[in-house]
Amino acid sequence: MKKYKETYIIGIDHGYGNMKTANCCFQTGVTIYDKEPIFKDNLLVWNNKYYLIGAEHKEFSADKMLDEDYYVLTLAAIARELNIAKIYSADILIAAGLPLTWVSEQREEFKRYLLKNETIDFNFKGKDYHIRIVGADVYPQGFAAIVNHLSDFSGINMLCDIGNGTMNIMFINDKKPNPHRCFTEKFGTHQCMLPIRENLMKLYIVGGGGCMIRNFAEYNESRITVNDDICATAKGYERMLEMKLIKNGGAL
Repeated sequence: MKKYKETYIIGIDHGYGNMKTANCCFQTGVTIYDKEPIFKDNLLVWNNKYYLIGAEHKEFSADKMLDEDYYVLTLAAIARELNIAKIYSADILIAAGLPLTWVSEQREEFKRYLLKNETIDFNFKGKDYHIRIVGADVYPQGFAAIVNHLSDFSGINMLCDIGNGTMNIMFINDKKPNPHRCFTEKFGTHQCMLPIRENLMKLYIVGGGGCMIRNFAEYNESRITVNDDICATAKGYERMLEMKLIKNGGAL
């Protein structure tokens, strides 16, 4: 979480398996109750409904806006970040992301989804929150995790963001992303590694799948960098939104 003037920027990586912020990670499961459930760990109460958060993973869906689950998960992510700083009332700017090749098509709809309620009062884990969501911006997944390290990407490089539901692949040539060589794939780590091995120049891997590559794949450590900080993308979203606000004098 970053503070810009009187507003808090919270980066949220809406994963298929896990929700990530700059400081937190929790499973995407959401179970809805009309009455207060017996077990109250990670209970979010909003709009006269009870939501148990993180009991399991959500099923994969290319459209994260089909129901209110990711909206409720967004509230839980905001609450977790605010609670670290012992803040329970705040104006919030959401910095979020979508898979590389889906950003152009889904960005505006996802922003409307995140901004559909300006003022929200809810309770999470026994604490009351009053927030005002004053804006949101959406960035490409994967790229956000390296935005502060582009100076390291001389020559031809491949960025691979490995998640539970998708893999985002981007070529970066001489410190600049190549918009014509961006791919979002709906398959697992093993299938991704096969073409990478065949075409490998220098590979930079981010996301939760990085630990799988580190522990189970055979690779040349001098040619591959693994960043297994599962919160790296959320931190990048915050940084990208912060830079945009500074450049635009506070305007989105």
